[in-house]
Amino acid sequence: MGKVNGKIRVLETIRQGKIGGGESHVLDLVATLDRDLFEPVVLSFTEGPMITALKQMNVPAYVIGSEKAFDIGVWRRVKSFIQQQQIDVVHVHGTRANSNVLWAARSLGLPVVYTIHGWSFHEGLHPLTKRLRIAAEKFITRKTQVNICVSESNRQTGIKAFKRFAGVVIRNGVSLRKFNPGGTYPDLRAEYGIPADKLLICFIARMTYQKDPVTMIKGFAAALQQVPQLQLLMIGDGELMPAAVAAAREAGVEQQVIFAGYRQDIPAVLHAADIYCLPSLWEGFPIGVLEAMAMGKAVIASDVDGTKEAVKDGENGLLIPAENVPALADAIVKVATDERLRHQLQQNAKIEIATHFNVAGMTEKIAAVYQQLCK
Repeated sequence: MGKVNGKIRVLETIRQGKIGGGESHVLDLVATLDRDLFEPVVLSFTEGPMITALKQMNVPAYVIGSEKAFDIGVWRRVKSFIQQQQIDVVHVHGTRANSNVLWAARSLGLPVVYTIHGWSFHEGLHPLTKRLRIAAEKFITRKTQVNICVSESNRQTGIKAFKRFAGVVIRNGVSLRKFNPGGTYPDLRAEYGIPADKLLICFIARMTYQKDPVTMIKGFAAALQQVPQLQLLMIGDGELMPAAVAAAREAGVEQQVIFAGYRQDIPAVLHAADIYCLPSLWEGFPIGVLEAMAMGKAVIASDVDGTKEAVKDGENGLLIPAENVPALADAIVKVATDERLRHQLQQNAKIEIATHFNVAGMTEKIAAVYQQLCK
């Protein structure tokens, strides 16, 4: 492998240019990689705000358009792109990116690192689809040099599904420079006309089946009956947005719910909030939860997968069963009415992130994997 000017050229590939958990991870990773040792290049399969953000950071970012997994039509283009860029290590994020890059990287004899940001064979799939996805993941995880799991729970799922699975756990981290509770941020409460005496709950996620926005609305509506000073800010869009809007109307709470659509200024959103809720059905290792904790927010999240590895129930957040409206409502009421508990959760959340989930530690471990593969 011909290293250009002595540095390791790493290709970071991701499915899309829209910013979600995996994309935030890539942005943080390339921002914190040591530029004396590495030269990152990013390849996405759709355009989006992430590409703009990378260009502002002076990180070369390219798009080869594709909306499909195992899209044989783009494989040759990916291969010649990798050759042109003189890449030493290929790091794929998520199944779709892996399936469209793996053949090219292997045919060029390059090492491939695969970060699994949650498995593609999740709950709620048709049994046949699930079987096919397990087969696909089993195939690609055996063709890569290193599989990185973002949580121990993810690693265990892989072992259960494939029997023979080798994965290392490197948990996600948060940029404490970006998510700084002491920072100065634009006043989002003023922007949305939210009075200072309101307790603001924030839901920040794509409105998909996985993130369960309808349970969020129903739980909020039930809590509002006991705590009338609550307000809910829903950040994100997605296919369940109409269902969430309809649920708010049905529950008669549309005045207390703001559907703000997609926003990129997440630190400012979190700064304005008091409570962060993520009632998802499954998670790899939710960066959103870590970001909220870093900003010193009281977190209420589903008791699923990787979430449990960051949120310790009653200590630095509250864990509730997924798809459980009464449990979500009770947790909101508890945090909203017990100021001492809320303050304690907020303080402990900040300490947990600073101690265990700083992005610098995550990047160091990933950089060590790259160096090992380029020896």
